[in-house]
Amino acid sequence: MTRTVYVNGEYLPETEATVSIFDRGFLMADGVYEVTSVLDGKLIDFEGHAVRLERSLNELDMPAACSKEELLEIHRELVKRNDITEGLVYLQITRGSDGDRDFVFPDPETTKPTIVLFTQKKPGLADNPAAKKGAKIISIEDIRWGRRDIKTVQLLYPSMGKMMAKKAGADDAWLIEDGYVTEGTSNNAYFVKNGKIVTRPLSSDILHGITRKAVLRMAAEAQMEVEERLFTIDEAKEADEAFTTSASAFVMPVVEIDGVSLGDGTPGPIAKRLREIYLDESLKAAI
Repeated sequence: MTRTVYVNGEYLPETEATVSIFDRGFLMADGVYEVTSVLDGKLIDFEGHAVRLERSLNELDMPAACSKEELLEIHRELVKRNDITEGLVYLQITRGSDGDRDFVFPDPETTKPTIVLFTQKKPGLADNPAAKKGAKIISIEDIRWGRRDIKTVQLLYPSMGKMMAKKAGADDAWLIEDGYVTEGTSNNAYFVKNGKIVTRPLSSDILHGITRKAVLRMAAEAQMEVEERLFTIDEAKEADEAFTTSASAFVMPVVEIDGVSLGDGTPGPIAKRLREIYLDESLKAAI
């Protein structure tokens, strides 16, 4: 079945949607994006994604394509038109196209940004079998640009990292810079030792995860101890358990790092409990 997508103010069949070959998102990766999960036909953490989108645009001196209220309406309309019960809404905004290629930014007064949204159906998103099994990860060098806090479409190296993991028989990779774990290829990273949750503090080195923020708040409310600090991959290998957070996988237990099993090799109790709490609370707050 052909999806309905949104491109620059129009709802179109995906087969009729086009963007200029001179669009700076295509030529320069000059764009930002957000992914919002849909559960029970409702948007999860939309407000957080909208706020982060605005921050990313501001950091790149890129104009907004529409208001937050308009963005919410577009999300809801796409969910409705595509009959999404469980799935994702992908949003991308680029600096647009002035009809040619140039390193210099086009004049925002005469060149409008490009905005594209589409949906993906993901049945079983909340009850993901992978969460019951747990993920195996490898560690790789982090060679991305220095502003990982801006959610840009520059995703080549994270994609390469996932392929490295797949080739190694694992599910994902954690990135290492100057001896310390930064984050996963598309998620924030955590380990648990003696009941304490450890994760890297916010900076320009990692994405300011919307799910991360919510999970850490919920962990504190559940009287769990959290420490935000730098940590090494060797520390994580010696942990009792580990997990990642992201908008599309929520809380995903990690059961193996670089071939080393954590605990008894099954998802740990804290990761499982946080996933339960997050899904329960997020569904209550969904819009």
